[in-house]
Amino acid sequence: MSVHIQPIAELTHRATDTLIQELGVVDTIRFLNQFRAGSGNYTVEREQLFEGMSVKDIVAEIKARRAGSAQQGAPADPPTSGR
Repeated sequence: MSVHIQPIAELTHRATDTLIQELGVVDTIRFLNQFRAGSGNYTVEREQLFEGMSVKDIVAEIKARRAGSAQQGAPADPPTSGR
């Protein structure tokens, strides 16, 4: 059995063309942006964001925000450090 392995540039071109044909340009870009490397240092940002908070604190804040948003009929905001 012989397997033809395409160069990555050719594979990327074919895959992008297929996505554009099926999803359109805008949704293809939105889809592909999910897999782009972000900027910054998530570990440092997370430590700063949740500094002094335990997992229980974070969960309690999420539940409180969801309960408050459900009462107002709006989507919940992401948790903050409470500062």
